[in-house]
Amino acid sequence: MIVDSKWVERNLGFDPTKVDLPASTFALPLAAKSSKTEDLQREIIDFDSESPQGKEFLAFTTATGLSRYTDVVWPRGLAPKVGSPAGPSGRALPRADVLLVTWTVDEGHALSRVLTPGKDSRNDYLPYTHNYAAISRRMRAGCPAIQAKRLGAFWTTKIGQTSVVVFKSDSHMSQDGPKLPNIDVWRQIILEVAPKLVITTGTAGGIGREFEVGDVIVSPIVRFDCLSKFSKQAFAKAHYVSAAPKTTHFSTARELFKANAAQLPKDNTRQPKIFRVPAIALERSVVTTDFFGFDTSDNHYKLQGLGDVSEMGDAVLGLVCSELASKAPRWLAVRNVSDPQIKAEGTLKQQAQLAAQIYKGFGRWSSVCSALACWALIAAE
Repeated sequence: MIVDSKWVERNLGFDPTKVDLPASTFALPLAAKSSKTEDLQREIIDFDSESPQGKEFLAFTTATGLSRYTDVVWPRGLAPKVGSPAGPSGRALPRADVLLVTWTVDEGHALSRVLTPGKDSRNDYLPYTHNYAAISRRMRAGCPAIQAKRLGAFWTTKIGQTSVVVFKSDSHMSQDGPKLPNIDVWRQIILEVAPKLVITTGTAGGIGREFEVGDVIVSPIVRFDCLSKFSKQAFAKAHYVSAAPKTTHFSTARELFKANAAQLPKDNTRQPKIFRVPAIALERSVVTTDFFGFDTSDNHYKLQGLGDVSEMGDAVLGLVCSELASKAPRWLAVRNVSDPQIKAEGTLKQQAQLAAQIYKGFGRWSSVCSALACWALIAAE
């Protein structure tokens, strides 16, 4: 799939290259007029479809909110059973078999709706502030974690006999600053939970024309493509490989996609798929950039041939696990395609606006698909 302004108009009800969205539809009002792609990147992280700004966006467009979510019918014995974590503020995370981490506000809403029903990541999850004072000293002013005064928020759930800590991170590789304290956060939460499997999950931009909104890439390979602030770091072009995923329940997850597939773009030509990346296919990896890049039909950011999707953080997990060596758990990157390849028309800024608005329209719904893929991986443990 390759999308253009007409595609956005058909699927979201407006053409962002011709219509200026009201500032009231932006989590970061500056992003409405800014020429900096970094502002659109922050808009994607902070955009909350359930906030007043999100409701303004939904009213302006034909996009739908998670109030339209249809509960899936889980296989017997494998419905998520929400936990009830308790304890003093500022404590370490509880131990669990799986640590599941997501990143943006809307990714958090979708993941919690699927795996911790009745407990929302924004309103109900417990704040995680363990060692916040020490770690935050390495963060830049104004980053999400500093603004929230925490490293993230969490809850627990169980699928079958497998216990899970679900973690919504407020620490981001792209936001925390040049000292990259996201490494410290990853190391700390992995050692505290002591999981046998870590999953990082969320939205991403599809690379190439094969992918449609809602497709899910499950990858044991992550790679850095750092051309900006981290270009001189030793890891700038590094890649990391973990064990292949257990796919026992993937076919069931694909069936469960159908319950909410109607909320995905009407131009989708099929049901979303799960793409399993072989552990030897470096060219199919999840690509972590240190710039707000997205695939275009003219390959502007040179992403084609590097992987299936691009995002801005997963390779940090691979880096940390490589440093933990024998103490490292298995890990996977599970990314959904929230915005496909963008046609190279108009200015690069207009193309970036297309990618951002597609995310705001469909990121939570594509994240429902990756949440179900995560369920399948956890159920197979």
